[in-house]
Amino acid sequence: MQTRQETVLVTGGASGIGLSVTRGLLQEGWKVLAADISQEALDAAAEALACDRVRCVRMDVCDEKQISDALAANDDFGPLAGLVSSAGIGKEVSFFDTDAALMRRMLEVNLIGTFNVAKQAALRMRERGQGSIVNIASVSGIRGNVDRTAYGASKGGVITMTRVMAVELAEFGIRVNVVAPGPVNTPLVAKMHSAASREVWTRMLPQRRYAEPQELSGTIDWLLDERRSSYVTGQLICVDGGFTAGGILRN
Repeated sequence: MQTRQETVLVTGGASGIGLSVTRGLLQEGWKVLAADISQEALDAAAEALACDRVRCVRMDVCDEKQISDALAANDDFGPLAGLVSSAGIGKEVSFFDTDAALMRRMLEVNLIGTFNVAKQAALRMRERGQGSIVNIASVSGIRGNVDRTAYGASKGGVITMTRVMAVELAEFGIRVNVVAPGPVNTPLVAKMHSAASREVWTRMLPQRRYAEPQELSGTIDWLLDERRSSYVTGQLICVDGGFTAGGILRN
């Protein structure tokens, strides 16, 4: 393992996919700023990780000033080389039961929140002329999955925004890619997926199972590593057990 002096910011870094990504990056030798809105989750993560190469910082991705202030307060930790935007919310709600308030909240956190953090991170990466941003979307931003009008719209927006960012930021040496997970065993998914929904998802997956959070780490590590993915930008990579490739499956 090569010990690095650069830092990766991971939003939603104290639970679920974000926490697993944080663990994986530490194992790969990165320094990590694990950011989360929940102080309780941050305290638990700090205790569990117990490493001087990680800092747990409170961050609301909807608050631009808080993001900027948190990054400025940790400039001494090492230059910002990567960002993994994992913070997000989700809810299963049918189209007719979706109201404008839910739509706005989902877009505010999942899409605008991703934008807010990416902009602040990219401003710092631009100064160095290099960096890698990995946005976390969902297969529900690609396919018309039921009960996901708001969630799917927000994640579809993340995918399109990623492609635009990749085109605009390439001249500054910043690569931007998006990972779209299928169903993953996280606290968010445990709340979001009903028993009936979980049965349907499992039946539609060629691998017939939900992923564990750590199964995303390899793809994300690779996208962050300039040595291994320097010519990869603007790409959507599905880590989904074959869901988006599937058609008619055997019973």
